[in-house]
Amino acid sequence: MATVVSKRYDAAKEKLSEGRQYSLDEALTLIKSMPPAKFDQSVDLSFRLGVDPKHADQMVRGAVVLPSGIGKSIRVAVFAKGEKEREAREAGADVVGAEDLVERVQGGFMEFDTTIATPDLMGQVGRLGKVLGPRGLMPNPKLGTVTFDVARAVREAKAGKVEFRVDKAGNVHTPIGKHSFSPESLRANALALIEAIVRAKPAAAKGTYLRSLTVSTTMGPGVPIDAVAIANMFKKAV
Repeated sequence: MATVVSKRYDAAKEKLSEGRQYSLDEALTLIKSMPPAKFDQSVDLSFRLGVDPKHADQMVRGAVVLPSGIGKSIRVAVFAKGEKEREAREAGADVVGAEDLVERVQGGFMEFDTTIATPDLMGQVGRLGKVLGPRGLMPNPKLGTVTFDVARAVREAKAGKVEFRVDKAGNVHTPIGKHSFSPESLRANALALIEAIVRAKPAAAKGTYLRSLTVSTTMGPGVPIDAVAIANMFKKAV
């Protein structure tokens, strides 16, 4: 198996020109031309940002609804009661509950990919910090997942809302779709994510913000994108 993977990786890498930075369209065309795996690989966009996340005023975090979705069904859990519970169910939430759902999660129930909570239940949901926090699943008002507008939040999550957060080294890694997506769909998703990250630029960040961008598949090599050209596209958003 390792030999097959290695051959596929090497064949994909041969398509790259050493030292070259590609335009976004060229990079996505390359990704699409690389040998497919036996499963529909995720396509990820990685950023190296000119920020120091050790400083609270240089944290980059947010969420964006990708116009073409991310190519998988998202299981949504909603902490709500009464009328808001009904709204969540009607909007398509997979799991809805209040104190009972808190108890289920405390007991090990984790059959969901994202969570939403109404503000009045955050007192109870806060008890799940040690469970949900490390998995990046804690509802957060900054990400629009602590809200009374649960119907909208559920629809956005189902439509392909992704969250992004800079790591300790100043990097962001976020999926923008699947290898089976058309180049046009991947491009639309990539531009939506790039714009969201540019708009999230902290005021305290100095110097070059978009230092490097790379697009890759789960099993393939990274394709470097011309970060200067991308930054120039979004100057108005900086």
